[in-house]
Amino acid sequence: MSVNHASASWEGDLKSGSGQIKTDRGGIDTPFTFGIRFEDEQGIGPEDLVAAAISGCYSMALSNELDGRGTTANRVDTRASVTLGPDPAGGFHISTIDLVVRADVPGVDEDGFQSAAEATRTGCPIAKLYAGTTINLDAKLVG
Repeated sequence: MSVNHASASWEGDLKSGSGQIKTDRGGIDTPFTFGIRFEDEQGIGPEDLVAAAISGCYSMALSNELDGRGTTANRVDTRASVTLGPDPAGGFHISTIDLVVRADVPGVDEDGFQSAAEATRTGCPIAKLYAGTTINLDAKLVG
C-alpha cells in the first residue's frame, strides 16, 4: 500500500491571502492564491494538481488495461482539464473533468481501444475519487 503526504497552509482572507502547497517527497513546493484558483493568474493551485494527478493516473491505468488485454502501448498521452465552478448547493465544486487521450498502440483495433479507454475512465484510482463528477473522454489512436 502506498501512503503519500502533502500539506497546505493559508494566511489571510480568501481574496487577498495566500497559501503554500508542499509534498513530502519533494517536487512540489509552491505558493497559491485566489487569483491562481479563480482568475487565470499564473501558478499552481489545487485544481492543477487534480489535473496532473488524473492525467498521470489515467495514462498509467490505460497502459495497464491494454496490457491486460494482450497489447502494449508505445505511448499514452493524456491532457486533463478540470473545471472549478459554483456549486448549486453553495460554495464551489469540480463540475467536470475533460480527458483528451492520444495513444500509440500497435495491434489494437478501434473497438478494443475504445473499450479499454472507457474502462479506464471510471477505473483509474484518481477517477474513482471523482465518481460524482462528470468525466468526459476524447480518446483516439495515433501513430
